[in-house]
Amino acid sequence: MAIFFNEFKHLVIQLEEIKSATDNFGDNNLIGRGGFGKVYKGTISHSKGTSMAAFKRLDSKYGQGNSEFWKEITMLSRYTHENLVSLLGYCDEGGEKILVYEYASRGSLDRHLSDTALTWMQRLRICLGAARGLSYLHDPKGTQQRVLHRDIKSSNILLDENWNAKVSDVGLSRISPANQPHTIVISNMVGTLGYLDPLYLEMGLLTKESDVYSFGVVLFEVLCGRLCFEFIDSRYQTLVHTWKDSYKEKKLDEIIFQDMLQQMDQSSLETFSDIAYLCLHESLEGRPMTAHVVNELEIALERQVTYEQQRDHEDMNRDQTCFSGRSEVPPLIYIPKEEPEMLLSKGKQGAESCYGD
Repeated sequence: MAIFFNEFKHLVIQLEEIKSATDNFGDNNLIGRGGFGKVYKGTISHSKGTSMAAFKRLDSKYGQGNSEFWKEITMLSRYTHENLVSLLGYCDEGGEKILVYEYASRGSLDRHLSDTALTWMQRLRICLGAARGLSYLHDPKGTQQRVLHRDIKSSNILLDENWNAKVSDVGLSRISPANQPHTIVISNMVGTLGYLDPLYLEMGLLTKESDVYSFGVVLFEVLCGRLCFEFIDSRYQTLVHTWKDSYKEKKLDEIIFQDMLQQMDQSSLETFSDIAYLCLHESLEGRPMTAHVVNELEIALERQVTYEQQRDHEDMNRDQTCFSGRSEVPPLIYIPKEEPEMLLSKGKQGAESCYGD
C-alpha cells in the first residue's frame, strides 16, 4: 500500500488550497452535480503548473466509495491521451475525497446537441476525438490490458474551449486482459439506460463492443441534435429503435437535426450514419472495433472538409464572375461650383457638352 500511495504522491493537493480555489465550495463556483456529488471550478497550482481546474467533491451517501475514488486516480494516471480528461490531482483529507481535473470550459456534449451554432464540421471533429479517446482505452499502447469504460454517453464527453472532446468519468471502468474475449458481470451492473448495450442488460455480458454500442447511440444523438430518450406521459422512452428504423427505411432526413441539413456533404453523412448504425448491431460480432470507427469518422470528416473547400472555391469564383461581368461605371468628374453656373448661363448646348449626349 505504501508503494501505491508513493506512486501518486505528486498528485496530492491540500484541502485548504482547494477550499481557497473554490471559495470554500461556494455556490458561485458550482458548475455541476450528479450521482457522485458536486463539481466546482477554480484556479489552483498542481503538478503540471497553475490553471483553472474542475473539482469533483465525492459524497459517500451517493454510493461513490473509496474503491471508485482510487480506481479513477489509478486509471487517469496510467492511461493518458489527449482525448481523455486529465487528472491534475486529488485530496483525501479531513473526511473529503476530491478529484481535480483539467477544466473543460464548454461543459459536456449533451448540452450542445441542439445548439444551432454547432456546425456539422464541429460535430464530426468532436465525435472523432471522442472515438480516439475510447479507442485508446480499448487498446492502450504498450500494455496488455484494455479498459472498458462502461458508461459512454454524451454527458461523459467534455469539451474544452477549442471544442476538443475529452472522455471522462472512468471511475466505473473495468480493466481486463487484452487477450480475454469478454467479461461476465453477474452483479453490480452499471451504466445509463438508453445507452446500455441490450446484450449487457439481458445477459450480463460486458465487452468492449458494449462501449461501441453506447458510442453508436452518442453518434445518433449528434446527428439528430437531441438526447436518446424522452418522457412521454411521465414514462421514460428511448429513441434508438426509432433512429435505427429511420436508417433502415432510408428516411434519415426525417430525424436529422434540421439546422444541419444544408451544411452536409451527402457522402460525409452516409459514411457517418453507416458507422453509427453498425455500432448498434444486435450481435457483438457485427459491431466494429473502435479503431475502425475512428477510421470511418476520419473519412467522413475528410469528405466534409473537401466539400466545404470546393463550395467556398465555387462561391469565390461566382463572386469574381459577377464582379467582372458588371458594366463599367464612368468615372465621376468633379466640376467646380462656378463652372456649371457658367455653362448653364450659356444655355442648353453648353450644358450638353458637359454631361454628354
